[in-house]
Amino acid sequence: MPQTIRGYAAQSATQPLGPFRFERRDPRPDDVVIDILYCGVCHSDLHQVRNEWGGSIYPMVPGHEIIGRVSAVGATVSQFKVGDMVGVGCMVDSCQHCEACAHGLEQYCEEGATFTYNSTDRHDGSPTHGGYSERIVTAEKFVLRIPDGLDPKAAAPLLCAGITTWSPLRHWNIGKGSKVAVVGLGGLGHMGLKFAKALGAEVTLFTRSPGKEAEARRLGADHVVLSTDASQMKAVSSHFDFILDTVPHQHDLNPYLATLKLDGTLCLVGLLEPIDPPASAGQLIRKRRAVVGSLIGGIPETQEMLDFCAQHGIGADIEMIDIQDIDHAYERMLKSDVRYRFVIDLASLDKAA
Repeated sequence: MPQTIRGYAAQSATQPLGPFRFERRDPRPDDVVIDILYCGVCHSDLHQVRNEWGGSIYPMVPGHEIIGRVSAVGATVSQFKVGDMVGVGCMVDSCQHCEACAHGLEQYCEEGATFTYNSTDRHDGSPTHGGYSERIVTAEKFVLRIPDGLDPKAAAPLLCAGITTWSPLRHWNIGKGSKVAVVGLGGLGHMGLKFAKALGAEVTLFTRSPGKEAEARRLGADHVVLSTDASQMKAVSSHFDFILDTVPHQHDLNPYLATLKLDGTLCLVGLLEPIDPPASAGQLIRKRRAVVGSLIGGIPETQEMLDFCAQHGIGADIEMIDIQDIDHAYERMLKSDVRYRFVIDLASLDKAA
């Protein structure tokens, strides 16, 4: 029989989140049942809850940076056992037969990936609900193993913020000798600095805020450039091989494009809206520069990223909160008042609302 479990949900785009009971499906043969310990809070949770991207389905239980322990497994599950520490990221299913899925890039599934929440189960048509809850049931193929030595609290944001920055760095072969810049120092940007440095690159932070140098260097930056200072920007003209742009709102790309070398690449991972003001075609043509984008990451590369983090002692910088404080956390996120990711302790569901 389906289990009724506790969570927190948005009932509309304008109401605060509140306690919500709903049913998780019976496990299928390939399913893993996970008791959730921690769930990261992503800025996309706020976008979806408030229907800022359109298409939000209510009631909605957000959360796609999930860490927990396996409490049961289906009959055909072979990779996990009861008691394992595991994670679930942004996806819980895909078609499994298109070219993207065949290459372990399920986020680009040609039939559309099934997302962890605000999506529809491709087998029974039920709504998917995320990690602001006490339990989740997920197909084995979309469960990640949390390596020993990786702090599970700090691992939660790796399942979105981490893989969103790791995937493009790996795809564009960032390593020793690469000159990399990261635009923006938030949940994504702080992971970009850590990963680029650990991969062996020379790392620069672009920021509009004076006074971030010490913090940027702590996170892995070798240099800090104030992007509003024309002399500092001129000093890095035609300097970088790769720019990871984590800014989630419309902004002028042209000053950053001018800092790319011949064949340099600027990769957008935060912006979903149209590029405005437009990128100058002349900036691209004269140096064969490219503006590209990247979406989260596939399951194999997410596991690779988690293993890399365990080997190099990398985790997200986090602030723990109770589920009852989620709306206050959203307001703080809007003010960039978090360094650098909120993580919910789901044990707080036991507290009185």
